[in-house]
Amino acid sequence: MIKTNLSNVYRDYIACLNKQDWPKLGHFVHDEVIHNSRRVGLSGYLEMLERDFDEIPDLHFSIKMLISDPPYVAARLGFDCTPKGKFLGLHVNGKRVSFTENVFYEFRSEKIREVWSVIDKAAIEAQL
Repeated sequence: MIKTNLSNVYRDYIACLNKQDWPKLGHFVHDEVIHNSRRVGLSGYLEMLERDFDEIPDLHFSIKMLISDPPYVAARLGFDCTPKGKFLGLHVNGKRVSFTENVFYEFRSEKIREVWSVIDKAAIEAQL
């Protein structure tokens, strides 16, 4: 897998998330995906995303930085959104917040097999 191809696959994955095109999620995410050291599988990953979009109706993933070194992708994602209630244990309650997420992915056969994610919670706390 070359860097350009993996970057394009990742951009297509982000487009899938932003469209909430859940039937296509399996094109990008492995059936036995692991998120932050917890095996969630494709169904658990989908549940996590659906919950995120339910709690944050205007959720939109924006790629701020993308580095591809197959089989890995590293990305800095930006968010500017209004979570409905609690988010990361914080009482956001519809206030607009901006924050970033640093996330690393390991791909196998052009599908995400493992994800390591850290959200900048301190940035949200500073806005509240």
